[in-house]
Amino acid sequence: MLLFEWDTDKARKNIKIHGVSFDEASTAFRDALSLTIHDPLYSDEEDRFILIGNSYKNRLLVVVHTERGNKIRIISVKKATKK
Repeated sequence: MLLFEWDTDKARKNIKIHGVSFDEASTAFRDALSLTIHDPLYSDEEDRFILIGNSYKNRLLVVVHTERGNKIRIISVKKATKK
């Protein structure tokens, strides 16, 4: 079972800015066809990763996250675009 955590203030701001909740973002980790890559540009202090996967709402999401102990900490999420 995957365990998730996030900053609640950042999660609220993310909904206002990108229209996606961190709760929904956590469901993209269950997508068997998701892709995760290391993000070397923002990995100076801790390893950061980018996951691209479908949420339970069938929206393709880009989820920035890190691993802290046995938990996945979601940093940000937005809907994927062609950019």
